[in-house]
Amino acid sequence: MNTPVKLGYLVPQFPGQTHIFFWREVRELEKRKAEIVLFSTRRPPKGLIAHSWSRDAIARTTYIGIPDFRSFVGGLMRLPFLVKPREYRGLWRDLILSAPAAWRLARDTRARKITHVHVHSCGRAALVAALARRMGGPTYSLTLHGPLSDYGSGQIIKWSGAAFATVITEKLKAELIAELGNTVPARLPVRPMGVDTEVLKRPNPYIPKAQGAPLRLFCCARLNVVKGHQDLLQAVRILLDRGVDVQLEIAGEDDAGGGGYHRKLQARLEALSLTNNARLLGAIDADAVREKLLAADIFVLASWHEPLGVAYMEAMSCEVPTIGTDAGGVRELIRDGKDGLIVPPKDPVHLADAIENLSENPDLAQRLSKGGRTRIVAGFRASLGAQTLLEEVARL
Repeated sequence: MNTPVKLGYLVPQFPGQTHIFFWREVRELEKRKAEIVLFSTRRPPKGLIAHSWSRDAIARTTYIGIPDFRSFVGGLMRLPFLVKPREYRGLWRDLILSAPAAWRLARDTRARKITHVHVHSCGRAALVAALARRMGGPTYSLTLHGPLSDYGSGQIIKWSGAAFATVITEKLKAELIAELGNTVPARLPVRPMGVDTEVLKRPNPYIPKAQGAPLRLFCCARLNVVKGHQDLLQAVRILLDRGVDVQLEIAGEDDAGGGGYHRKLQARLEALSLTNNARLLGAIDADAVREKLLAADIFVLASWHEPLGVAYMEAMSCEVPTIGTDAGGVRELIRDGKDGLIVPPKDPVHLADAIENLSENPDLAQRLSKGGRTRIVAGFRASLGAQTLLEEVARL
């Protein structure tokens, strides 16, 4: 009889507004009889705690980023013996901040008899796991969700000690190998985190916009300039000036919980005279996102940079015709004209053209609706990520 897997699962600042896909993977792992012990560096700001499951997640998560006295002293005292002088270059601050958390992670995993931790980050959380391993802690693995440049320095320390890693796109894998070469682990499967296709599905068939009805657009992504929300607002202005009746809702919040880029985007919305046609909803629960998707005619995300795009997956799973941008690894998800439409980033006019064309072509909308759902069910289900993770852990 197989012994159930007991797996540590480390996500920085968990549970944040975009962390529904981590929670889905945890649930999928538990369906496969894995015992998941959640760790995180720290709690997110209150404005980013938006999901119905957030309180449950917080209650079962061990936060290792705020050290107690023992971990503070233990981590810093051991650091000089764990890290070579050349590894300190440009990294001393991160090492000092990470060492107490690493000491606590090593201590807690030993106490709970956890022999492996998976880290859903290549930032400081990965450094914590790498140092914990050097302190006699568990083996660890990583998932690369975006360009390596987004995750700070010390990548050689993080990757050289990893037992395996997953990468969400072929593009990112090629970039990773080109940058780090033989430092990366031998096992490096490409496996994007997916969505729950049984929850994210339509109770009734998709129906394109009726003649004379307002065009309902929906977007869901954190509020950051790289998500291109300002371009989407400009496209809505263009459509209104062409006589197209448009209503846009944008769900998501900035990293400051509403006190950062949200204010700039709201000011831009008002400057474009869109207060009657566009709304910023802030961070909303996953169930509310699903309801918004089911009510939308088209989903649009105009990212300047997007490693892959879980928001696209959610929309496509719900059979909402989807428009994305040719940014990052989006083409590995959306096949233009088959699963959705792809337009150039930073091009509001082209974006407006695509929205208008799709709204006036119900046959195309129906085809993309069906094609998007088929694409996600075939290759981007949350269960596939959980299966890959357990298979890799079993190899150790």
